[in-house]
Amino acid sequence: MSLTLHTLAPKKGARTKAFRIGRGEGSGRGKTAGKGTKGQRARTGGRRGLKLLGMRQMLLSTPKLRGFKSRYLKAATVTLPKLSQVFSTGERVDLKILKIKKLVHPSSTRVKIVGTEGIDKPLKFVNVMASQSAKAAIEKAGGSFECTKTTTRTKASKVKKAKRV
Repeated sequence: MSLTLHTLAPKKGARTKAFRIGRGEGSGRGKTAGKGTKGQRARTGGRRGLKLLGMRQMLLSTPKLRGFKSRYLKAATVTLPKLSQVFSTGERVDLKILKIKKLVHPSSTRVKIVGTEGIDKPLKFVNVMASQSAKAAIEKAGGSFECTKTTTRTKASKVKKAKRV
């Protein structure tokens, strides 16, 4: 059969007639028109405009959001025993080296040394923060702190995610 204008037609089943509801019992969808019997949902506009009567109870049951979340990134923490395991005597410790040795995440911008004991080697810390107890333990072991630049707090929104290798 040749394809001409008078033979063009949609594929069988592509265009189905819309089912006319509420047009007599014999149609299969008469009387209540598939809406069940009575109630708000059976009425005109009933499904669209349902009133959320349980909303008050739901709002009362949800916990109140309290507190504060800082927009600045927290410093990555490293413990003294970990440093003692990874570094040898007299080695330099800074953020770059800590990232290389995988003690902090590659996207970390600041680091803080924490702990009270567990270090027995003199290490040289450069541009690294430390808790008071960690600083005392490091200096007792013969270590030192050096600050070559002022560390500024980085906003979480400004840091780009580090690509994972």
